[in-house]
Order: sequence, then structure tokens, then C-alpha cells
Amino acid sequence: MNLSILYALAAAALFGASTPLAKSLGLGLSPVLLAGLLYLGSGAGLAIVRLIRDRGWTPTGLTPSEWPWLLGAIAFGGILGPVALMFGLTRTSGATASLMLNLESVLTALIAWLVFRENADRRIVLGMIAIVLGGVALSWPQGGADSHDWTGPLAVAVACLCWGIDNNLTRKVSASDALFIAGAKGLIAGVVNCSLALYLGAQIPGLAQLAPILLVGFLGYGISLVLFVLALRGLGSARTGAYFSTAPFLGAALALLVLGESVTGAFWIAAALMAAGVWLHLTERHAHAHQHEATEHGHRHVHDEHHQHEHPLEWDPAMPHSHLHTHSPIKHSHPHFPDIHHRHRH
Repeated sequence: MNLSILYALAAAALFGASTPLAKSLGLGLSPVLLAGLLYLGSGAGLAIVRLIRDRGWTPTGLTPSEWPWLLGAIAFGGILGPVALMFGLTRTSGATASLMLNLESVLTALIAWLVFRENADRRIVLGMIAIVLGGVALSWPQGGADSHDWTGPLAVAVACLCWGIDNNLTRKVSASDALFIAGAKGLIAGVVNCSLALYLGAQIPGLAQLAPILLVGFLGYGISLVLFVLALRGLGSARTGAYFSTAPFLGAALALLVLGESVTGAFWIAAALMAAGVWLHLTERHAHAHQHEATEHGHRHVHDEHHQHEHPLEWDPAMPHSHLHTHSPIKHSHPHFPDIHHRHRH
């Protein structure tokens, strides 16, 4: 299996588990404060990991033209998205919110296709339609004691839109250091959201509640985002979002098995539709003759068919390494995704 697919699935597993856990751990906290603490745990943890990895502070590697993309991603994905999700969790069940998060992959793909011109195969489109129908089934008003107010699913959908924008903006900087990208998002979003929550009158919880929230943030928002950036590098926005759409199933299962939440018949209809959509995504294949234009960038790589360049010093071409390098124009055909080397017209 493509290593980038494993990154996307691992990111999905960590983030999927974080949604019902955040709902359970955040009882009594404002949505803004909970979002801030989750991202603060992510940013602080990743900053420590990066310092240990590099044995001190090292340059970010971002070019001046990449900073606006990263700051936009932080605003949508690190500030607006989490607040909308935490608000939605106060007005709907963890299982329903987990499945609603499948809409993130749909909105990520739509933005990728319409704005950034990634290609869309028939299986991907059909899968997105199935996921949308599942979201409609989940948000349809239900009668009885287990019914929920429509503002909950709507808030989760707004969070998905924010993250869809974030995913496409992050794709523009995905060749850079994934630890720095995820850590910067966590620290900035955490400080902004926590400061806003404290200004509005919230109080930091005690250590017994704070520690597990920070840990969930580090794993579900931090490590998950690092893996997601690595997947974006290899798969592009739409397909990374498609693989990431497996996250809500783990979250929903955790909410049902661990938290003991009850669900309606609409939940199982939505689960079946979304499962069909994810299966279509996971079984998609894409290959055709394509042209690589000349480009220059830096990222971790080995010398394969896309990396045939000289080094000023002797280097083992089979060893992964990172440096600024130039790609010469090349035309060939092989199965591929719209990764950082395959951003071409169809």
C-alpha cells in the first residue's frame, strides 16, 4: 500500500477517536476554551518533539510566498473550525457529530476541484454523493426523546467547511516541514482560542481534567495533523480527504461502545451510505500519460524516476534526504495521485 495512504488512515484513526473523547472530557467547559486547549496540547507537544528531533531550533524552511497559505490555514482550520465543532458537540451526540465529519472530505474535494483544479474521477464523485446523502440522513429532524436540534449538525458542517478550506491551503505548503506546520497551527490556534475564552470569562480546569485534554489534543490534533500533511504531500487534497473520511467511523464506534450513546435508525442509514462512499474512494485508481513541468522545491525524497538530479557532494541515492532540488521536464505514464509532483491538467 502507498505509504501516503497509511499516513492518511493513521491520521484519520487518531482524529476520529478524539471527537467523542473531547465531548466526554470537555464537560463544563466552553467550546472556545476546549478547542483552545486541544490545539495548545497539539502545538506544545509538537514543539517539544521538533526541538528534540533537531537538537534545538532550526529554520522553518518556508518561503515568503508560503506564509500567507499557512496563516490562512491556521485561521480556518485552527481557530474557526475547532470552535464550530466544539459548539456542535454541545448540541448533538458524539456519534452523530463523528459521522457528520465525513462532510469534511466532500468539501475538501469540492474546493480542490473547483478552486485548485485537481482532477475528479467518477468513483470519487459517486463516493462524495453517497457521503453527502449520509450527512443529510444524519441531520434530518427526528422525533422522540433522542431528537437533536438542527443547529448542532449545522455547526459541525461549518467546522467541516473550515477544515476543507484549511486542507487545501495546507496542501500549498505540504512540501515543507510537517512538524513545524502542525506545531505552528497548534500554538497559534491554542493561544488565540484560550485567550478569547479567558476574556469571555472561562476558567482553566484543574490538572485532573486539563492533562487528558492536552494529551488528546497532542495525539488527535497534533500527531494526526503531521500525518495528514505527509499524506497531502503524496495524495493531494481531495484523495487525502477521501481516506481521512474513515475517521468518523472510528469516532462513532467509540461513542457507541465506550460512551454508551444511543442512536436512531437514521444513524445506521447514514453509516451505510457513508461506508459505501468511503469504499468507492479507497478503491479508486488513476493512471494516464502526463507531463511534468520544470519546478524547484525542497522536501524529503529518494532518487526515483521523479528525482534524477546531481548533488555537489557524494550521496547514496537510496537514502532519504532533504534539500532544494530542480525537476527537469518529463513525460511518462504510471498510476499516480495529484501529489506535489503530479499537479497537471487533465
